[in-house]
Amino acid sequence: MTRPVPLAPLVEPGQALTPEQVTRYSRHLLVPGMGIEAQRRLLAARVAVVGAGGLGSPILAYLAAAGVGHLTIIDDDVIDTTNLQRQVVHRSDAVGVRKVDSAADYVRGLNPDVSVEVRHTRITPDNAQDLLGEHHLVLDGADNFPTRYAVSDACRALGLPVVWAAVLRFDAQISTFVPGLDDAVSLRDLFPVPPRPEDVPSCSEAGVLGALVGQVGSIMAGEAVKLICGFGEPLVGRVLLVDALSQRTREIPLRPAGAHLPPVEREPVREMVPLTEHSAEEVSAMIGSGAPVLLDVREPAEHELGTVPGALRVPVGEVLTWDELDHHLPDGPVVVYCKAGPRARRAAAHLVRLGRDDVSVMTGGMLAWIERVDPSLPTY
Repeated sequence: MTRPVPLAPLVEPGQALTPEQVTRYSRHLLVPGMGIEAQRRLLAARVAVVGAGGLGSPILAYLAAAGVGHLTIIDDDVIDTTNLQRQVVHRSDAVGVRKVDSAADYVRGLNPDVSVEVRHTRITPDNAQDLLGEHHLVLDGADNFPTRYAVSDACRALGLPVVWAAVLRFDAQISTFVPGLDDAVSLRDLFPVPPRPEDVPSCSEAGVLGALVGQVGSIMAGEAVKLICGFGEPLVGRVLLVDALSQRTREIPLRPAGAHLPPVEREPVREMVPLTEHSAEEVSAMIGSGAPVLLDVREPAEHELGTVPGALRVPVGEVLTWDELDHHLPDGPVVVYCKAGPRARRAAAHLVRLGRDDVSVMTGGMLAWIERVDPSLPTY
């Protein structure tokens, strides 16, 4: 569903611009459809940004530069060295600092017109409405489905528009949800059922192109400016798909779940398979006795960062295509591991279903091995 006319502005114009502000925002004032009134709307806007990481960094940078008058930054994480590849508002000397504090410092240094409020907490269904209320707009840069659903549900109840996106490896999805419109949609129309955790690898497991989160976060900031000022055509009723590997984009329409859609046959839920687990230290001792078959189900790029000595290297996706065990694994007990655990459990359960009953998982995966057995390997 496309909308040929812009939505009404979210924010009433604030006070008149000072001469200094006219100079600062002059390149906005020259843009057709914006002008002084639009800039006054931006300066009067109150925007909540969920996540101060990969997406939150460009969102905060461009909204602050644009002169959005108030930004509330919500994140419960601290800065890790692995964040610096893409989370560009944070500095190397801020490792270990709360992301909300580092991001707030960046915003204040960029534009003194912007007031900043920080909330070092994780959004849940219990606190989401309290955290997001009294804003005009929410931008969701969260990296997990429980937080995304909590934000979406709260904003639907509060009547707040949400600009949402998700990024992994070279791919991204972006949309804008505006409650109260005819055929209004939300995240639950796009994802009616939350995917299983093992089906949705995180950036820490699958990686992400750093420049892509900058591209997507900038699009999200542009959506926010359009909504606040009331010009252009926001991504309402549409999902923009970005493929950075081929640098192609396309969009798909989004309708309310169940609205003239054929029924979807869902894969039946598989029974839980109990699995034995061994610590990294126990696996190291087992290797010394020559007992286990080690199966590393990470991706090839991860294998290059280091493996447990002697491990077979087969990505989890390939393991899950096996329909028999002949010629795949040698005899003997099998210990499966990945980076942290979810992929290993999925692969191990598949092996058990195929009839292998001597399968276990290394608790904590390669991260535990690096921490407690071989610290010479790099943490990633």
